[in-house]
Amino acid sequence: MDTDDLSNETYKAVILEAEKFNHDLTLQFGVSASSCKNEEEYLENAKKLIKEIGKLDEYDLEDMFFGNTPNTSHLHKCLQQIEINIVRVESIPKEKRHYKF
Repeated sequence: MDTDDLSNETYKAVILEAEKFNHDLTLQFGVSASSCKNEEEYLENAKKLIKEIGKLDEYDLEDMFFGNTPNTSHLHKCLQQIEINIVRVESIPKEKRHYKF
């Protein structure tokens, strides 16, 4: 799937929230959509990605952010907010979510 296939709610909760922090973080969440069959799988993968990023050391973060390591405290706050947003989206029945097409 592509990020264009996500509901507006999921797109705002994950992609736009990540973009507020750093475009390189957005890329991580965007690329993960390509391995998903549907939005529910994407949300599960996004939660896993949050946990994986949370475990990265300084060296791996530098690599992920292409040499521009962000403030880790701010990164963790952003990841927490994305996780909160995901929980909110999951509480919305799929048929009540809005899609671009």
